[in-house]
Amino acid sequence: MQLQEKQKAKAIYGIAEGQFRRYIEEARSRAGNTGENLLSLLERRLDNVVYRLGLARSRPMARQLVSHGHVLVDGQRVTIPSFRVDAGMRIALAETAAKMPAVEEELASGRPLPEWLSRDASGASGSVARLPQRSDVELPIDESLITSFYAR
Repeated sequence: MQLQEKQKAKAIYGIAEGQFRRYIEEARSRAGNTGENLLSLLERRLDNVVYRLGLARSRPMARQLVSHGHVLVDGQRVTIPSFRVDAGMRIALAETAAKMPAVEEELASGRPLPEWLSRDASGASGSVARLPQRSDVELPIDESLITSFYAR
């Protein structure tokens, strides 16, 4: 069960084992609950934030938007999907990306935003209002099984 939960989390976020293990180690080194720290770190990845803001249809699409240089963080182009966002950072799509049909459809869909993010009136940009907490993650992940898998 622990292995399945770990594999499920890795598949949802699209992360390889080595990188996932580093997230576990960082979550352990932080104060507080390791499982909640892990989910907060995963949610703060730039590709996930682009997806959560409703700028992409899926996490793989968001990852590709970031990798291809279509995402700006505080006005600077960022091409690293694992870039970690902090509270107050502003995420925007480049003008060319905002005009892509798939992106326009997703913006028009009106998918609800998590409470820790806010989208601007223009639609193709948003910001991180605060850091995510466990209550903000609505994914079917039991982080305690993941942390106990790595504790052995």
